[in-house]
Amino acid sequence: MKPGIFSLSALLCLVLLLILSACGPTTVNQQAVQATVTINPSFQEQLSPIPTAATYRCGAWASNNAPNPYSTITIYARLTKNTQGVSGATAQAVVHFQNGDQTLAQEPTSDSGGYVSFTLPLNGQQPRLVPATVDVTFHVSNTQVTCQAFFTPE
Repeated sequence: MKPGIFSLSALLCLVLLLILSACGPTTVNQQAVQATVTINPSFQEQLSPIPTAATYRCGAWASNNAPNPYSTITIYARLTKNTQGVSGATAQAVVHFQNGDQTLAQEPTSDSGGYVSFTLPLNGQQPRLVPATVDVTFHVSNTQVTCQAFFTPE
């Protein structure tokens, strides 16, 4: 064997050993053990009470939700007790315009279906594209129940 080939072979072996040793041993990353969730059985005994529905409920709406600023609209409202209309309840309405509130002079009494209505001449009191609300309050059995309607002049 020639001396040049031997030294080249020795050099190659040395380089190969260095490359292999540079890789090092393979390491495995293990995930941490997840904690087990335990629910105390008495947790289910701590239920909150179910809230009771209100005795009286009401809803209100406008005959036109996008009226002309100078038109007259009607505000309707209904009072119920256990989903049945309540008759004989007096109602009042307050309109919340941008520049102040206006209490309507009408005080209708609910009919057999629990309905009342209010006539509302807008007279340009609310600017175009600015929403207004109307609170309707029923008075029944020493209780006040309020609901709200809305409209936005176009």
